[in-house]
This record gives sequence, structure tokens and C-alpha cells, in this order.
Amino acid sequence: MTQKNILSPFQKFVNIESSSGILLLLATILALIWANSPFSESYQALWQYKMGFTTESFELNKPLLLWINDGLMAIFFFLIGLEIKREFLIGELNSAKKLAFPLFGAIGGMIIPVILFILINQNPETFKGWGIPMATDIAFSLAILKVLGNRVPLSLKVFLTAFAIVDDLGAVLVIAIFYSGSIKIGLLGLAFLLLAFLYFLSYRGYYSKFLIIFLGIIIWTLFLKSGIHPTLAGILLAFAVPIRQKIKTPEFIDNLVTITNNIKQASILKKPILSKEQIQEIDELEDWTNKYQSPLQHLEHNLHDWVAYFIIPLFALANAGVVLNSNIPLDVALVINIAVCLILGKSIGISAIVLLANKVKLIEIPPDISKLQIVGVSFLAGIGFTMAIFIASLAFVSSPNYIDSAKIGILIGSFISAIIGFAILRLQDSHEK
Repeated sequence: MTQKNILSPFQKFVNIESSSGILLLLATILALIWANSPFSESYQALWQYKMGFTTESFELNKPLLLWINDGLMAIFFFLIGLEIKREFLIGELNSAKKLAFPLFGAIGGMIIPVILFILINQNPETFKGWGIPMATDIAFSLAILKVLGNRVPLSLKVFLTAFAIVDDLGAVLVIAIFYSGSIKIGLLGLAFLLLAFLYFLSYRGYYSKFLIIFLGIIIWTLFLKSGIHPTLAGILLAFAVPIRQKIKTPEFIDNLVTITNNIKQASILKKPILSKEQIQEIDELEDWTNKYQSPLQHLEHNLHDWVAYFIIPLFALANAGVVLNSNIPLDVALVINIAVCLILGKSIGISAIVLLANKVKLIEIPPDISKLQIVGVSFLAGIGFTMAIFIASLAFVSSPNYIDSAKIGILIGSFISAIIGFAILRLQDSHEK
């Protein structure tokens, strides 16, 4: 019973991400059909529709596509930041032993695809795309594992989730260092001063979601205007959300018992409404509940569905609509390069580094995970959809043909990686039988 209670939050996370992966696939298919249909002009016009405001001293006027990629995706990155912080403090990355297994997988899954991209690439203009095959799309990957059901041990899902989170952290650092524009130090310094203020409040145990939202919008704008990609503000802002509860469990339980007894004593028999005293006790219960909840876990829980079921599918709908029969010529070499890096770079990088590290006793693989399952999951890591498309849009911001080529390479590489990974994990199951 205890084990079930411990595992259920993670299993719920897997269920949400798996369902999101299916929705993501549907949004991708819809975007491709829409962009290549007789209504393709409406698809392009919708995402290029400008929104915002302009004054004499300030302008914030962007196409809808950029509001999604720069604005809504900052919320996605904020959630990633919350997940990273939680995992490092209380989760699967909170000790050297737990961190070692996914860390070696993530290192191999980032370095080998980059090296392979650089070796294959022959065009100096597409060199900036080296960061595209780095990250793994956790939603799509967990959706594949969800289809496999009980054939896949829970520890393998934990491994996939943990190294995908480390992968995301690596991708974030790459975006910050290599894919940001010319930097305005003054604006960036002001943003970091506001972040430092929020970090100080968090350290002192003070948290207000309204203050986080208000200062978060200002920090996001300062990042945007300073030349650093504004989604990074989401990651940094997440670390200002405290994980500690204001009260401990025994104190909460004592107050819960007191409030329950007071509600019983204040009950009015045979009346379908609450008494004034009961309403006061319920308000008191809400106050104590807010103090008992971890701000980070509560915020992560509330945001997860919005990100999984709205923001990421909307991102896919806005970005996956590649016109396959357009007048813009595709760069076939770039398509092949990215596809190969996702399929071979990820699979070889993760499985080879993990198995080598295990052989020399640097890590310990859980006994219920086989070598073939590691290879299978390594191929699933080649599903690089969301973050890969995001990096492609930054790398080739002024080259539509390279962006479209990169997206096609990502779609092909992700699709083939998913099929191979699924087949290997099914093969493992048939061998066991």
C-alpha cells in the first residue's frame, strides 16, 4: 500500500504526459494537413497576425506565432524549471547515486548527436543547427511507453523522465549561451536584480503567486528586450518558488482535527446551508491548507494540465505546419543530417555511454532494466519534437527554407526513432515470454 502511494504521483505524471503525447501527435497531423490544404493561406495568415501595443517610448507588437514561441513557451520552460528544482531537491536527481544513471544517459544523448551533426554537416550556413538534435520530447516518449503498458518496468519510465529533464536543462543552457541575440547588459542586469529579490524572498520563506506573476511579466519583458531569449526567464523564475511548506504535517493534522470538531459543534440540524461559524471554520481550513501545501508542488500540479493539454499542442499546431509542396527549396542535406542525428546519434550516444559506465562501475542499472530495454529507450529519446523545433526556429530565424528543412528532418527522425524504439521494447517482451 505504501509503495502504491509513493508511486502514484509519478504514475499520474506519466499518464498526463502520455495523453499529451497523443494530443501532440494529433496537433502535428492537423498542422501538416492544414498547411498543405487549399486553406494553407489561412494557416500562414493566422500565425503571422500581429498582436500587441505600441507607445512613443515602448513597443511590444509580435506575430501570434512569436507570442506562442516566446510567451506561452516561457510558461512551458517555467514548468520545466519547477520540475528540475523538485527533482534535484526531493526527486530522482537528489543524490549522486540517483543522478548518475540518467546523467550519463543525458550526456551521451547530447554530445554524440552534436558531434555527429558537425561531422555530417557540409554547409556553413546550417552549422548553427547543431543544437537541434540534443533534446528529447518527454510527452511523445512516455506516450510510446504508455502504449507498451506493463511490458515496461516503472524504473525504465523513471530513467526516461529523469534523463529527459537533464536533457532539457542542457538544452536550456545551450539556448542561453548560443541562441540568444546581442545582449543589452543594463536591461539584463535589472532582470537579474529582480530575480535576486525573488530568490531572497524565497530563501526567507515568503511566497506570493501574485508577486511572482507581476515581477515575472516584467522579467520576461526585460529578457526579451535585452536580447536573451525570454523563455529562459521562465526557467530562472521557477527557482524563486519555494518547495518548503510553511507548516509541518503534525501541526496541520492538529488544526484539521480542531476545525473538524468546531464544524461538528456549529452544525445546524436539518438545514441545507452552512452556519456562520461553519463558514468561518472552512475559511480557516483554506488558510491552513495553503500553508501546508508546498508552493512549488502546488504550482507544478496546477500548471501541468495547461502545459500538457493546451500550450504544447498549440505550439505543435503553430510550428509543425511545413508546406511540403512550396516554392521554397528544401535543404535535403539538412533534413538527412537531423534525421540521422536523432535516430543514430541519440540511440548510440545514450546506450553506449550508459552501458560503458555500468561496465566500469560508475553507475548501477536497476536489476529490472535489461540492456535491450536501454537500447529501446535510447531510440525513443530520438523523438526530439518540441524542443528540437524550438531550437530550429532560433537557429534559422531568418532562413525559412532551413527552418522547414529542419522541421521535416525532426519529423522524419522522430517518427523512425519512435518505430524502432517501440519495436525493440516489444521484442524484449516477446523474448521474456
